[in-house]
Amino acid sequence: MDSTLPAVAEELLKEIKKAFQETSHVPDDLLLGLNFIFGPCAVPALDLVDQHSVTRVVSPSGRTAFQVLGSSGKLYTCFSSCHFCTCPAFSFTVLQKSESLLCKHILAVYLSQAMGACQELNVSEEQLTSILLAEEEDEG
Repeated sequence: MDSTLPAVAEELLKEIKKAFQETSHVPDDLLLGLNFIFGPCAVPALDLVDQHSVTRVVSPSGRTAFQVLGSSGKLYTCFSSCHFCTCPAFSFTVLQKSESLLCKHILAVYLSQAMGACQELNVSEEQLTSILLAEEEDEG
């Protein structure tokens, strides 16, 4: 997990991973904890995981990024290593207003990794660069 998250959030994600590995489901108490810590983005993030909306994009050099197909149908790029998402909600509620630890897309990345529900896509270095540059062009 990412060291930029508070320890309680990291511990909860570890417990979810452990429980899911043992029983193939997440117990209610951990779901309540998820909702308590992450608030309104918890349920939408679980929905994204259920829909297999998270893809781990890996290049031959080992560089990775995550792409999450949002509920609006737009593809967002997330970086768990630096705790960042390209969606407007991340910019507004996480960075500008500090109302949330993260957006539903990053939480979906963490949860899909914990539950083994992350799709894999191997791409060339050029394809990964193109994915990253496409995000910049969308913003500019």
